[in-house]
This record gives sequence, C-alpha cells and structure tokens, in this order.
Amino acid sequence: MTLRVRILAYDGVEALDFAGPFEVFTTASRVSQRLNPGTEVPFEVASVALASAGQPVKARAGLRLLADHDLADNPKADVLIVPGGVVDSPMASSATLRWIAQCAAGAQLVASVCTGVFLLAKSGVVTHEAATTHWEDIVDLREQFPALDVREGERWIDSGRVVSSAGISAGIDMSLYLVERLAGRALAERTARQMDYTWISSSSPSV
Repeated sequence: MTLRVRILAYDGVEALDFAGPFEVFTTASRVSQRLNPGTEVPFEVASVALASAGQPVKARAGLRLLADHDLADNPKADVLIVPGGVVDSPMASSATLRWIAQCAAGAQLVASVCTGVFLLAKSGVVTHEAATTHWEDIVDLREQFPALDVREGERWIDSGRVVSSAGISAGIDMSLYLVERLAGRALAERTARQMDYTWISSSSPSV
C-alpha cells in the first residue's frame, strides 16, 4: 500500500526542514522501484500550504516553494510532517492550526522537524508526550508548553504516533528512521546510500 506523505509549507519555513524529509521519502520510493520493479511505491509525497492559488510560499532564506495543495483542499495524510523555521505566521493562523489538528487526527504517523513541534503543541496534537526540538528552542518549548516532556540532546523522540526531531540534519535522520519504521531497515539504508548521506540511525548519538 502506498502511504500518503504530506509536508506542510508556510512563510518562514526552514528550507532544509522541508526539503530534507521530501528528499528522503521521494528517494525511498525511487529506490524501492529500482529494487522491486512493477510494485507499488511505498510513499506518495506532496506539499501543503495556506496560500492563494498559484502563489508561492517564501521560505526563511527567501527560497520560494509552490505547494501541491492548498489547505482548503483538505488533503488527507497517512504521514504528516510539520517542518520548523520561523513559526510566527502559522502559529497565528487558526486555519493552519485547525488543518494540522484535523489532518493529524486521520494520520497514521505525525512528525515534526525543529520548531515544527511548536505547531503540533499549539494545535493540540501533542499535549504531554515526550518531544524535542532544536537545542536553541528547548527553553522556549518548555516555557510555552509546560505539560510537554521536553527532552534535550536527542536527535529524535518516538512517542508512538508522534515523532519529533531536533534541527535540520536531525530531521533527515528522523525521516530515514520513519522509512525504516514504515518500510524496513534495508530500504532506509539503501535510501541513505543513494543520497550519499551518513545516517545517524540512533536517536541518542554519543557526543
């Protein structure tokens, strides 16, 4: 069965927080097809944003992204990924928070990269679970959402249906972990190799 991966985009999103998971899941499907010709791809990936028709989202460093779906399309997800970045705009958007909550309710897995976890907490998707974020934002996450079990120094936290990760490269590591969880270790390893990426496959690397 092909799983629908939906990645949220918004003004201020960190480009690699978005593009890292996008690359992992699309590469995993390409590698899977190469290994097993004629079979269903494991993942179908698309982006979602609150934007006027045909208008791009402006990422944090100025990169412009044209999303596949508007939030008004209400696209369904088996795997919802919420990247981080400057989250002021989506945190203040009731439409974005409402969509995150509704989409997450029907998803098999929900994952965040970096400050994306603030959006999961603000929308009520995470309330008390163990979670992490970029080291620079740990204090703010604890202060804004004191009921969360905020953990520092881990690449990602698997709380069951919700998985959160630290910044940028940790989001790629987490995405490879999600490929392993959903489609097997062998595909995750082949995906990392195809990307020429050194995968830190432990959530708590030694330092």
